[in-house]
Amino acid sequence: MNTADLLTDAFGRVRDVVHTVVEDLTPAELAYRIDGHANSIAWLVWHLTRVQDDHIAGVAGTEQVWISQGWVDRFGLPLDPRDTGYGHNDDQVAAVRVDSPDLLTGYYDAVHEQTVRFVRGLSDADLDRVVDTRWDPPVTLGVRLVSVLSDDLQHGGQAAFVRGIVERRKAGKD
Repeated sequence: MNTADLLTDAFGRVRDVVHTVVEDLTPAELAYRIDGHANSIAWLVWHLTRVQDDHIAGVAGTEQVWISQGWVDRFGLPLDPRDTGYGHNDDQVAAVRVDSPDLLTGYYDAVHEQTVRFVRGLSDADLDRVVDTRWDPPVTLGVRLVSVLSDDLQHGGQAAFVRGIVERRKAGKD
């Protein structure tokens, strides 16, 4: 297995998590928050997708799918178009609502396609390229990609946890 295959597989696992987590949920279930300070499934999936979109576009030198493919308009969120959800307060989290799981998976799939297109062209040597000098030590492409994968999988796991609570509540086991 080479670098491109490894990264393609890893991002494919994120895609599987996203689809499994949101499949067949209602808008109310997607918006459910354990308490007033918790993140909803919709917010978690939107955020992990926004971060992946932002970071991959940054290292690939492409436009974010969010803007270039019109997802910002389809979501119609009351947020700045560049917003990725980082540092959101309770009201901003609550503002991320969707009418169907298909909106979330559609956006994720579009970002996934752009991500896979980028990582399929990478070699081992590409991972050492410095992509962010604001840190000490500077961030390499390999570190940035691992960071995105880590963030995606953590938020995907959090969304799966919330889905489990939603399902228990629906079954009367809360």
